[in-house]
Amino acid sequence: MAELAVIGPGALGSLFAARLFRGGVQTALIDYNPERADLLAREGILVEEKERSWRAHPQVSTVIPPSTSLILILTKAYSTDDLDLPGDIPILTLQNGLGNAERLAERYDPARILAGTTTEAVTWLAPGHIRHVAPGKTVFGSWSGCAAEPAYELFVKAGFDTTLSPNPRQALWNKLILNAAMNPLSALLNLRNGALAETPESRQLLHALATEAASVAQCESYTIADDMPSLVEKACEASDDNISSMLQDIRNHKKTEIEAISGEVLARAEKFGITVPYTRLVYHLVRALESL
Repeated sequence: MAELAVIGPGALGSLFAARLFRGGVQTALIDYNPERADLLAREGILVEEKERSWRAHPQVSTVIPPSTSLILILTKAYSTDDLDLPGDIPILTLQNGLGNAERLAERYDPARILAGTTTEAVTWLAPGHIRHVAPGKTVFGSWSGCAAEPAYELFVKAGFDTTLSPNPRQALWNKLILNAAMNPLSALLNLRNGALAETPESRQLLHALATEAASVAQCESYTIADDMPSLVEKACEASDDNISSMLQDIRNHKKTEIEAISGEVLARAEKFGITVPYTRLVYHLVRALESL
């Protein structure tokens, strides 16, 4: 039995599966790698927190259980097109970057889609072993008419700081601007988030990247806060000890989500004839790092 299936056994997927299960939600963690799924089924998920560590044992499966009433997607953005999702079950994506909800809505009924963001700060240590660095906020809403309240109730039941948004597209852009500034810079400088705001030089780069992404969002008619560069600094400070997912990927010699973050800013900027030189530079530098 499973009320909710979490696809993606990485840092965020493991955290959400463990927290939801601990909160009394019947949860299945979906891992398409049979060997790793066996390990997770045996060992469960170990969550390190500042005050204590705890272990959860949600159901682990290589397929989505037929009893599932909500699918939560927390795979890497580049894996979205590889998913094969059953039936007419509502789908919630909290993945990084832009374009995930659009691609899901192209393949499935848009009225099934919920989309949003989370700022939970998590470090992946090993399969089934994560460090919850700092709590965050989760915001999501209906992409095209899907009822969001049942999903919201499950998240609140599990103790997540959750808000329903009438405009999830705006929420995605707000998070994208943060990611477009922080993630590539942390990966290139090999720095934790907090360190990005500690020197004038790195702050200048943060501001430039955030400003470029914000200008593209404004061209798409989204409302962006005037003090977005300072909000990026505050986000770095709030997640001081966190290692961004992009830096974790570089350190682990894995593919990053640069295409869904800086790549999306570049592609959308080109449509409007906007130049985004800082974004273009970090995009190509991260791609170069990936190939090393």
